Amino acid sequence: MEADGVPLAVAVDGANRHDMKLVKETLENIAIKRPRPTRAKPQGLCMDKGYDYDEVRELVREFKFTAHIRSRGEEAQAIRREAGFRARRWVVERTHSWLNRFRRILIRWEKRADTYIAMLHLALGIVTWRATGLLG
Repeated sequence: MEADGVPLAVAVDGANRHDMKLVKETLENIAIKRPRPTRAKPQGLCMDKGYDYDEVRELVREFKFTAHIRSRGEEAQAIRREAGFRARRWVVERTHSWLNRFRRILIRWEKRADTYIAMLHLALGIVTWRATGLLG
């Protein structure tokens, strides 16, 4: 989960586990204090078709987010139809791409989950540092 390109939460599980099963854990692991969502300033959560389940929508409502779940190709169609439409999911995909540049994250060598999560946090810290532009 991200805000303006900075990772906010992380959840780790096996590659054979469906993403929708990690929604609750991810939302519980948000590392910063969130401002209260209001009608004037709702907090959106952009997800793809893999999260299009009633269970996920209910969890998102419990955490006071507004779910924006797009089906495959729907975002591309909206970009063509609506002038000024901005796709949002690319931010998450970009961060995944950045994480894939860390070989230790890309291929999990650690047997223990806590050491893998520590390496993941280090990589996410580096990604966040680079995203802030402090390197110049």
